Amino acid sequence: MTMPSMNPTDLAAAFGDKPAIVMVEDGATLTYRELESASNRIAHLFRQRGLRAGDHIAILMENCLDVLPVVWAAQRTGLLYTPVNWHLSDDEAAYVVENCGARVLVHSERLDRLGAVVAGGNPVLGARFTTGDSSPSGAEILAHVVSALPDTPVDDELEGYYMLYSSGTTGRPKGILPALTGAPFGTGLAIDSTMRDAFGFGPHSVYLSPGPLYHAAPLGWTMETVRNGGTALVMETFAAERTLDAIERYGVTHAQFVPTMFVRLLKLPEPTRTRYDVSSLRVVVHAAASCPVEVKERMIEWFGPKILEFYAGSEGNGFFMITTPEWLEHRGSVGRPTLGQVHICDESGRELGPGEIGQVWIGDGLDFEYHGDPAKTAAAYNDKGWTTLGDLGHVDEDGYLYLSARRTDLILSGGVNIYPVEAEDVLTMHPAVLDVAVVGLPDEEMGQRVHAVVTPVDGVRADDALAAELVEYTRERLAHFKVPRTIEFGKVPRLPSGKILRRALLARYDEVSPAP
Repeated sequence: MTMPSMNPTDLAAAFGDKPAIVMVEDGATLTYRELESASNRIAHLFRQRGLRAGDHIAILMENCLDVLPVVWAAQRTGLLYTPVNWHLSDDEAAYVVENCGARVLVHSERLDRLGAVVAGGNPVLGARFTTGDSSPSGAEILAHVVSALPDTPVDDELEGYYMLYSSGTTGRPKGILPALTGAPFGTGLAIDSTMRDAFGFGPHSVYLSPGPLYHAAPLGWTMETVRNGGTALVMETFAAERTLDAIERYGVTHAQFVPTMFVRLLKLPEPTRTRYDVSSLRVVVHAAASCPVEVKERMIEWFGPKILEFYAGSEGNGFFMITTPEWLEHRGSVGRPTLGQVHICDESGRELGPGEIGQVWIGDGLDFEYHGDPAKTAAAYNDKGWTTLGDLGHVDEDGYLYLSARRTDLILSGGVNIYPVEAEDVLTMHPAVLDVAVVGLPDEEMGQRVHAVVTPVDGVRADDALAAELVEYTRERLAHFKVPRTIEFGKVPRLPSGKILRRALLARYDEVSPAP
């Protein structure tokens, strides 16, 4: 079938009552026509409240149908929009909403309390809406305020963009500021054609998204499935057997996972795994964390040679991809660049040869900027104009990239980025702690687990009771996924400058693996 365009107005005219979005658990559906109507009404509301191209909104919602009309309304009005991780602590979520400069916050009924806390004291936020039927905290009911607004497009439609948050050495999240093109809505983003050309998306595609929509890939790929005329299935939360059931029941053609999900699928009893027909799958995508070789081998045996891996950051400076046949020849690789050129350099900036581990730099890729942080932005560029995410790795003789570590200060657990300094800052304030370092240790299921090394003050008994107390202390102050799962007591290695020698700390636990 020939695509009419990448403008949802044209798609709604072409596909009408075809499901654009389906929620896996309850089967709730949003058709192309309904998505068009709902997003247009919200777009008119944004204009009515004075939002113009380049302005910012924040979205605080769990995986639900209500997310999609809001993000599409922002996308079609040239806005920057930030989906906020609702698992963050109150202070963390409030910081993101304030830092991004959001003038409007839209949240779900379930997150009404957090929405009120986030909005409280925010000097820029001008309006707060809930997608629910009521709001004990006093948010405006979105459905009420848009009911009389037109369901046709606003006159000045422009392409917007999602603005996601990363974090740096200070631990404070940093917004990755995209460049708004000013292109007319319907032009599409770069990912739209990538999904069509490289991953085979089109009107017959059924895409399964098991991840949270506040992350880049689940949100972006769900939206771009619609841009390509397909149907996106969204899981409220990932569950292994429910995933297999959805693949069989809906005839899923494309699915995207993180390695932790692979592990949980493989841990299902064999009778359960073999009960479901997964033959409809054409492409299985994974990214976000390093995948153990054995896990990927078993997934290929199960799903077939359909697994595509990509490596990229939310910064969008480069893109690597590897097919199953390529990976079987280069086990452990994340692929070769399809955007940008890869360079491996040592700490002095000297470019290294095949098999030598160094920092991964991208040349001839796309520029990016960290919102409100020129120093962090400058640190991501070298004198050649190449950019880096701070990852370590090497290339082989054929130019395939292998990651030996993500960022030196970054923990990836279940495909989620966890920044050690946040837990360190909390634990440092405990009266029994003299010094602390947090690192990621290998974990068969989660990829990495958060582990803390604590130097107690003199006279404090370092025992299991103290470890449990420190865990609970951190749990009360941070999102639970950032809390150390294990704590040991010992000396923290530091440079004279005070910087933690993380690599030296990690060397206590694992020897560096030889290059493939």
